[in-house]
Amino acid sequence: MSNFLSKTDLCRKYRDEYGMEMPTLKLARIIFDNEPLLFSNVEAVRSFLRSIEGKSGNNKKDFINNLPYKMENRPLNPYSLPKAEEIDYTPYVLQANKVLIMSDIHLPYHCVQSLTAAIEMGVKMNVDAILLNGDTLDFFSLSRFAKDPKARSFAEELKMFEEFMKVLKNTFPKAQIYFKHGNHEERYNHYLWMKAGELEGVNEFKIDEIIQRRAPGVIIIGDKRIIKMGDLNVIHGHEFGGNIFSPVNIARGLFLKAKVAAMQGHNHQTSEHTERDMNGRITTTYSLGCLCQLSPAYLPLNKWNNGAAIVEMHGNDFNVTNFRINEGKIM
Repeated sequence: MSNFLSKTDLCRKYRDEYGMEMPTLKLARIIFDNEPLLFSNVEAVRSFLRSIEGKSGNNKKDFINNLPYKMENRPLNPYSLPKAEEIDYTPYVLQANKVLIMSDIHLPYHCVQSLTAAIEMGVKMNVDAILLNGDTLDFFSLSRFAKDPKARSFAEELKMFEEFMKVLKNTFPKAQIYFKHGNHEERYNHYLWMKAGELEGVNEFKIDEIIQRRAPGVIIIGDKRIIKMGDLNVIHGHEFGGNIFSPVNIARGLFLKAKVAAMQGHNHQTSEHTERDMNGRITTTYSLGCLCQLSPAYLPLNKWNNGAAIVEMHGNDFNVTNFRINEGKIM
């Protein structure tokens, strides 16, 4: 009975999070992907969902709705341990048909030619969503490193970001734009905590508020959350703590960390890695090129390349076009 209750509570939590507009079968697949050890298959999850939704007959509906209060609210902390500070990293489920993913633009140090080529690829592919996958802004003036006093100010960076977002909205008027926090966007909070901690908690000074004011309608994905695009897991690349390193390629390093189909930016290099397990299942990981200048003053010699990606989704299945850009041309 306790296992039944725990599954019921879990299904209720997911239903509350995704809302009643999410189809039952689709939500069941999401729950099974996240909780494969708790349920035997997708249909088992669907059965629990149908029960709490009152779709499995009066007996099951009445049983769940009339569970004893003490059982529904059984103590989870019988020893009265101190309350823990916990952060919810539940993956964000991005629903779209075709998504243009652009990572590491680093405004105002972007590459105009490469950014133009990526946008044109999105237009050509008729994307219905755009994911800015971290480090869209550089926040150079807020970094902890020695700074060029002639560099653009924080206010100038934000102004340029506002202009850039207007270009995207005018070019893709029907597309939903998603803004993922990268390690460079995190510079803002680090600066605020160190220099003006007293302002923490004031809405007007929150980074998400600053972004929203300059890009109304954008959906912000922060807190190092994984983005689920069907069976593909998308991160910026700093979520594992430090760089994903591999002597072969970045995508292989991501595979060794993630062990699932995944994509990341952060390292400014286009790569792909595929492995087949003993059961014949193929897993592929991807790393994206950047859309910033390739020879910055602090690291003029590097292995970077420009690039972006298009992800097409068909249910949980996906297809990735991970393209390189050289001198403004798609390769």
